[in-house]
Amino acid sequence: MTELWNADGPGLVELPSGRRLRGRGLRHELPAGQTPTFTVHLTDHEPPSPPWESVWVRWRDFWLPADPVDAMHRLRDAYERAPGERVEVCCGGGIGRTGTALSAICVFEGMDPGEAVRWVRRNYHARAVEVPWQRRFVRRVHAAGAEGTGRA
Repeated sequence: MTELWNADGPGLVELPSGRRLRGRGLRHELPAGQTPTFTVHLTDHEPPSPPWESVWVRWRDFWLPADPVDAMHRLRDAYERAPGERVEVCCGGGIGRTGTALSAICVFEGMDPGEAVRWVRRNYHARAVEVPWQRRFVRRVHAAGAEGTGRA
């Protein structure tokens, strides 16, 4: 089994289930210490491949994923991997898209969409989920049954 995230790492959130995920902005240096074993990149252009496993979700800054259903699947995969891996979710600044993704992951935890956004703002970044349509995406994840299998 992989050594999991240390509890005090930068950008780290611990969900009520105990799963730990790291949110990060790609414009910032990779934090010293542990590196991810799996990353979900939320960017408009395909990022360079890191030396660990990663996936790319095409997602423009201040917008929504180009393919919401694919995004839900990839975020669900990140959620499922978190108990045994060091999972990271990142976008350019590490706030809007990353916060939206973390909020969607909180829906997988069983939170309702509003609670998920509030939780991420309280535990990750106060400005997470920056625009109304990103909050709507979190609601769509919930409406899809939080399984990422429905049409968004």
